[in-house]
Amino acid sequence: MSKVEPCKAEACAIQNCLQTNGYNESKCTKLIDKLYLCCKNYYESNGAEQTTCCPKINLLQLKLKQRELGQIDAELINTGRR
Repeated sequence: MSKVEPCKAEACAIQNCLQTNGYNESKCTKLIDKLYLCCKNYYESNGAEQTTCCPKINLLQLKLKQRELGQIDAELINTGRR
């Protein structure tokens, strides 16, 4: 019996969104929030047990704190290359 990977659907949705939107993270904010919420709930239920689809618990806590402060998205850097 294979183990169901927690938050996999949310992580896959982000990857799809990023690919669709030229890796512009600001277009995928709501999906990233959903993943972080899923991961937060996972860690609250399972302790610090690592899962492939979630950031490690200390990084997740940092990301959630940054979002509370309004530092939501990475900035898209225009390199001038095509």
